[in-house]
This record gives sequence, C-alpha cells and structure tokens, in this order.
Amino acid sequence: MAALAGAFFASSGFFSKPAKPNKENLMVAKDKIMVMIMGVDEREGDVGRSDTLMVATLDPKKKKAAILSIPRDTRVKIKGNGFDKINAAYAYGGYQLTQDTVENLLGVQMEHYVIINIQSFKKIIDAIGGVDINVEKRMYYEDIWDDDGGLLIDLQPGMQHMDGKTAITYVRYRDEEGDIGRISRQQKFMQAVMDKLTSPAIIPRIPAIVKEVISSIRTDLSVKQIIEFLTTLKEAKHSGLQSEMLPGKPVYIDGVSYWVPDLSKLRTTIANTLDVPMNTSIRNSMERDALEYEESLPTNAVELNAEDTKRLNRQENEDEVKTRKKSKIPSTDSRLLKDPYEQEDSTPDSVPGKKPSSGGKSPAPSPGIPSAGKTAQ
Repeated sequence: MAALAGAFFASSGFFSKPAKPNKENLMVAKDKIMVMIMGVDEREGDVGRSDTLMVATLDPKKKKAAILSIPRDTRVKIKGNGFDKINAAYAYGGYQLTQDTVENLLGVQMEHYVIINIQSFKKIIDAIGGVDINVEKRMYYEDIWDDDGGLLIDLQPGMQHMDGKTAITYVRYRDEEGDIGRISRQQKFMQAVMDKLTSPAIIPRIPAIVKEVISSIRTDLSVKQIIEFLTTLKEAKHSGLQSEMLPGKPVYIDGVSYWVPDLSKLRTTIANTLDVPMNTSIRNSMERDALEYEESLPTNAVELNAEDTKRLNRQENEDEVKTRKKSKIPSTDSRLLKDPYEQEDSTPDSVPGKKPSSGGKSPAPSPGIPSAGKTAQ
C-alpha cells in the first residue's frame, strides 16, 4: 500500500513548483517544498498573534525534512509598519502579511501555509492518539485570566503520554528561558509527533486524522497534498527531522526585548540547505538587507547576557498577565485562584534588600532593566 501510494503521489503536483511568479531577489527551492506553519493565539475581541512560527522544508528526493523555528520576538521589517516583532505581522495583515514578512526575512519563497489555533491543536493530537514526551523538568504555571478558561500548566518530570489538552500546556510553557526554551520544547514535540505519525499503530487512525486535520486547520493545501505531506514525513523518518532555530542574539531596545537575526548567516545557511547557488543578485540583496537592518538598530540597543535575558523574560511574562487582568474575567477553576507569579521562596534571608521569609510563599521579585554598562561588563 505504501509503495502504491508513493508511486501515485510521485506523479502528482504537490512537489512541482507553484504557478505563481517568482518574487524578485528571493531564492526558490528546486525539487523541495517550503511550508510556513503558524500557531495562532486568537482571543475574543482580538485579531490574534502568530504565537508560534515555523518553516518546514521537505525534500522528497533525498527523503529529508527540516524545521526552522522563528522566535516570536524576532525584530523584522513589516511592510507598511516599520520594524516590529514578527508575531505582530499577523495582527497587521493576517497570514498574507506574515508570509510576506517571513519571505523577506529568509530570502526564500514560500509555496504553502498552514494555520492552526489552540483548539485545533488539541483535536489533532487527540486524533493521532496522543504523544509520548519525556518532560525534562518540573513545569508549573497558572494564569486565571487566560481567555481559554484559565491556564494551568502542571507537569512532573519524566516520560508521559499526553493527550491534546496536556500537550498544549507543554508546548505553551514559557519560563525565564523565554521563547528560546519554548522553541526547544516545540521542536522536541514535533519529533514526537513525527515518530507517532510514522508508527504502524497510526494506520487505522489515518482516515480520522485526515478528517480532523482538514476540519481544524486553515491552509492552501488540498486533501491530496496533506496526505502527500504525511507520506514524505514517513519516508524521511530514517534521516531524522532536522530542527534549527533562527540564528541571532537577544537585544533590548526602548524597554522591549527582541531577537535580532544574523541575516548573512541565516541566508547563507538556507541557500546551502536548499542547494541554491548564491548568485550575484541574491548575494547583493543579502548584503543590502543586512546593512539596512544594522543601520535600523537604534544607538541605545543593548545586547543581553544570559542573566539579563532571564530577568526580562520573567518581567514580560508578568506584564502579559497584568495586561489581561485589567479587562478579563478570572476563571472560577479552584486550582487557579492563587497569584500566578507566586513561587516557592528558596532565597536566603541574608540577601540584601530581601524581607525575612514568613515561611510561605512570596511574589517573585520584579527584575531590573539592564544598563549598557552592566551588559558591557
């Protein structure tokens, strides 16, 4: 059956280049397909943000698959809106503007897109029968103001079988490691999903999976192309799923933390991955964009060290909750009635500026904003 399906789909049009014209100065992958995948956080009364952004590259000839994760805090130029975080592109202009922004960032043309929200994610994971994940550490987070009826993440370390409801908490968990730590977990989760999709036990579930995927996501892929997509993943299993993150560094600008990409390294790596020669036009475009980006950074931009990054991530997580708290109705779930930023107090009382412990819990201290001198030191 697999051989017949492979022969049938090999003659189809999924891996042929799209009829749309090639965009100027953008690389086009030959014999490969580029799919932009967006995990969208859509809230009531809000257009939403692309909370998770990935680009999948499928190479059916070499039987390989790769995922490039783009941090949601990546500072990019958004057409008509100047420089901003890349997850804001969805709010400004939906998936079309997001796709245009991703193409201009990577310097390569996207053939297809897939959009999935939180509820759709849960349904699809349940349809494949859940996944097995080795949780690397204790994960606890609570937010009674979250629009999805309150958010409780309560995971113990060790191997666990996760249904859709549990899996979404694993991939959403965001602690002081910020988006970088979450991307690592998301890539680990994608590998677990790939292992499940390519296991013999999945065969009886294929009709239900395809039905759930079609009804749950927004995409320009046809049913036939989605099946081909899964077929290619199965063939690529032996080569492994290559996972990368957008190269760059954390930078603090005007009170906001960003991920600043290394455009030259990024586009050179992509050209090598896609086997696309860096001709004069592409190289000139890369150098021009890199120079424009470098000149766009304000003089007060500060590169963050690891400790500063952790403090700022804690602050931004806290600020997100405070923003929702002003206008949202809290969950009535009895498990979510505590301060979401209370934590076990393990800091010695001798630390300067710290009040004596009362033996219970106390709010986590608000981080300070790093100065240029401190970071330089």
